[in-house]
Amino acid sequence: MSAPVLMYTTAVCPYCIRAKQLLAARGVSAIEEVRVDLDPQRREEMMQKTGRRTVPQIFIGETHVGGCDDLIALDAAGELRPLLAAQA
Repeated sequence: MSAPVLMYTTAVCPYCIRAKQLLAARGVSAIEEVRVDLDPQRREEMMQKTGRRTVPQIFIGETHVGGCDDLIALDAAGELRPLLAAQA
């Protein structure tokens, strides 16, 4: 089992797709997606929580990972799997 993952996304975001693929490859079976293109209030929520306006914005448990590049860097540093396991 892995930690809960929350991802702010839009419908046609290649970085969102890539992030979901990487998380799936690391054993994440469920991602709570928040579509900010469908709900502008959720975009405001995302910006308040992260200070960023771009998607994806990824949370693993209570930890804000950042965007797709941040997720890839976390994985390359060997820190993604422990984070997923620690917060499960």
